[in-house]
Amino acid sequence: MDSTAPPAPTIALVDDDRNILTSVSIALQAEGFAVRLYSDGDSALKALLENQPDLVVLDIKMPRMDGMEVLRRLREKVQVPVIFLTSKDTEIDEALGLAMGADDYIGKPFSQRLLIERIRAVLRRTANRRAAEEQSDQPAAEPIVRGRLTMDPARHRVFWDGGDGRRGDVALTVTEFMILETLASRPGFVKSRDQLMDAAYSHDVYVDDRTIDSHIKRLRKKFRVVDHQFKAIETLYGVGYRFNEE
Repeated sequence: MDSTAPPAPTIALVDDDRNILTSVSIALQAEGFAVRLYSDGDSALKALLENQPDLVVLDIKMPRMDGMEVLRRLREKVQVPVIFLTSKDTEIDEALGLAMGADDYIGKPFSQRLLIERIRAVLRRTANRRAAEEQSDQPAAEPIVRGRLTMDPARHRVFWDGGDGRRGDVALTVTEFMILETLASRPGFVKSRDQLMDAAYSHDVYVDDRTIDSHIKRLRKKFRVVDHQFKAIETLYGVGYRFNEE
């Protein structure tokens, strides 16, 4: 065994379905992941805050505490990547539109191979972001300032001037940050959904238009906590989105 090899990424799987816990954990371990299993949201939250994994796969409908509440409380403390497991109904829209910053979602029933590909894609995005932040031999990336928006890629922080002396710190997931960074890099220019998907997701991972639309809705909702009149992200129906400096 190579003692210099990096430790296997740890995946926390949270679901009240024992069959899913068993089958998915076997598949993940076969792919070289370390796996931790939880059958309810309450016990999962306590364990995840005490010992943070590399990624959480989180079911929405669970006893004692549902996945939405688990994610909300996680986001108050840590920025661990989260993939939601949802039912194939309107719950998908709820998860993407209202969840407190999930990085991806998969509808049940799902392919274990697809889940593994999505996990690898989210881990790659997170690792790339961290590697860029930790390059001590390179100068830190300059903050991006676009009107009332300030993005600090080196520290993964976003600020918005809400007016009247209010300057809010807006907490974004890795995916949300990359979408906003793509839009803000060229204010006034339209970015299609395909361009935003290319910026936020690996080329080997398929997502549909609704995924990008839901991330945009979530971005707007987060900024409107700081400024209820936030309108900087504009929709051009049938074309895409653009960022407008104010």
